[in-house]
Amino acid sequence: MNRRIRNFLYIILGFIFLAIGSVGVLLPVLPTTPFLLLASFFFTKGSHRFNTWFKSTKLYKNHLEDFLRTRSMELKTKIKLLSISSCVLLISGFLVKVMAVRIFIGFVIVYKYYYFIYKIKTIK
Repeated sequence: MNRRIRNFLYIILGFIFLAIGSVGVLLPVLPTTPFLLLASFFFTKGSHRFNTWFKSTKLYKNHLEDFLRTRSMELKTKIKLLSISSCVLLISGFLVKVMAVRIFIGFVIVYKYYYFIYKIKTIK
């Protein structure tokens, strides 16, 4: 794939996840941090200029900067993210009839809890 096209797609994906993350600020059922992490990833891959712009936004500074700097979250934030994502994954697991997909979703849930408990520091 052409480099310019790839960078353009990264930038577009960055804006899509930025928009979803922005909606997550307003709607408590939609987690903000994972979508802003994805936006940051795609902006970093797509364009230095857009990445610099994104890191200067209030949205980034309020919701992501501390996490990326310290790799830590408040317990309240961890619980909120884990409960919302677990509900979505469990609903998906019940709706899907393919056993291999259900097993995969189970592994995702277990890994998610492992990662949040052992890899992300909890701050008071």
